[in-house]
Amino acid sequence: MNRINVLPPEVARKIAAGEVIERPVSVVKELVENSLDAGASEIAVELANGGKSLLLVRDDGHGMGRRDALLCFERHSTSKISGEDDLASIATLGFRGEALASIAAVSRLTLKTAEGGEEAGTRVDIEGGAEAAVSSIAFPRGASVEVRDLFFNLPARRKFMQGDTAELGQIVKYLTGVALAYPRLRLSAAHGTRSVLSCPPVEGLRERIFQLYGRAALDALMEVEFTEDGMRLSGLASRPPAGRTNRAHQLFFVNKRPVRDKILSSALSQAYRGLLEKDRFPEAFLFLAVPAGEVDVNVHPAKSEVRFRASGPIFQLVLRAVDKARRQAGGIKAAALEGTSEAGVLSGTNKASRPAGPVDLAYIPGESLPGEGLPLRVAEGGGSSQGPASDILDGPPELRVLGQYADAYIIAADAEGLLVVDQHNAHERVLYDRYVEIDRRRSWPVQTALIPLVFEASPSQAVALESGRSLLEESGFRVEPMGGRSYALREYPDIFAPADALIALLALLEDVRSDKAGDRKARLLATMACKTAVKAGQPLPREKMEFLVRELFRTSNPAVCPHGRPIVVRLDRAAFEKGLGRR
Repeated sequence: MNRINVLPPEVARKIAAGEVIERPVSVVKELVENSLDAGASEIAVELANGGKSLLLVRDDGHGMGRRDALLCFERHSTSKISGEDDLASIATLGFRGEALASIAAVSRLTLKTAEGGEEAGTRVDIEGGAEAAVSSIAFPRGASVEVRDLFFNLPARRKFMQGDTAELGQIVKYLTGVALAYPRLRLSAAHGTRSVLSCPPVEGLRERIFQLYGRAALDALMEVEFTEDGMRLSGLASRPPAGRTNRAHQLFFVNKRPVRDKILSSALSQAYRGLLEKDRFPEAFLFLAVPAGEVDVNVHPAKSEVRFRASGPIFQLVLRAVDKARRQAGGIKAAALEGTSEAGVLSGTNKASRPAGPVDLAYIPGESLPGEGLPLRVAEGGGSSQGPASDILDGPPELRVLGQYADAYIIAADAEGLLVVDQHNAHERVLYDRYVEIDRRRSWPVQTALIPLVFEASPSQAVALESGRSLLEESGFRVEPMGGRSYALREYPDIFAPADALIALLALLEDVRSDKAGDRKARLLATMACKTAVKAGQPLPREKMEFLVRELFRTSNPAVCPHGRPIVVRLDRAAFEKGLGRR
């Protein structure tokens, strides 16, 4: 009985295409890389339905004659390498010779191209990998590839694509990386009739970051420039103690190729260890130039990962480059600088620069949740409208607050020992449970900004604003476009001060565009709780510590905060009595 069969050619083509083409952004990546390798100075991308129904990439590169226009759809046809030895020194973005053949196998594709001069251009039409239809056309120097109905003949793959906004967000994210890597490139992208990216050519990386993210974002970065043993690391990275709440803006390029690499990511994290506030991550736009023979780019079908011949020197290069940049930038200040948002707007102070002394626990004025006799806001003097919190503490009688350690931890005691409570995580849990109840009742108190808070959105943030508008409005945020990349925050939940409202909105946009699975509303409420919770480094009077501890043990889960971090550590009495020789 025969168990082994040879797959029909059309099935084999579709399987091979699935290894290279995963979603619309994969098509954009392959076509844009071809345009860059062709020496294009201008690339325009047109999309419809997130690239699923239409995806067109047009460039002014050197183009192709008729023979090459037909041959480029054969598998493993490439102009980038000619023999095995070339694999050891690849200097182009593309080289595998699979992209166009794979795209044509799972779409309706039209190629228009010409080398310029008097010779006519060429048009090639291919549907689902079938035989090509070829004709002569008038066409300027360059190439245009139009891809329609991606995966029309592969429904198993098509149904796994995400919604239009999510697919568009991935494409804009990739194109933003291209714009950063090639500042002198004119790059544009349109989704239907709407422009989602417009980048005229500029002189360098600083001008490109200003163009994409704004002045304030640029001011929070420092120059990185370091050369050692034939390797060079350059770009911009966070000026300590500035940082971000996630790693979304950690972009690495190896010989101008955007990559995901654990070595570079780990080195960057270690280089900033102890320089940033807790739970902050460095922002980085870093370009590594190494001899082509020192890096293998042929380790991933989509060419998104690389392997270094020697990773140790690369790791050390990043450490030394960041250390040099930090020292040249003037070192670390004891107090944090004014906080900045991704959009580059001065938006308030971060946790290290808040004033000392008693702080407001950011509860909602005059609002009580069902079954609770206390208002959600404690008065500035340390008491509530019903009297000092210590007078009405109704927790376990044996639980007694002793004080605060390092302005970050509340120390309490019971008959079994000591409890160490992380004040930020505890308050985050208390607020999250209350915000869940407020959201359930659709009763967010909203404040209208006396002066609209205007900010500039990056292309990815603009997409997130559109996709998450209803979710944001349900939570009390109303944002209006002002033209270009400018937006105005008109309304926000009354739990925020104006500057903090803008910080929270920009953090929420990061979450909206993250494409993480799970309950998006729960993540949004957790982010709001984090942004309004008392911070580490803030002294609390005893009555507020007692209030917070009591409220913590009323919540749905006193053990962990909404982000999964532990809140309380217990130190058993028996353990420290044994250490002190009492047992």
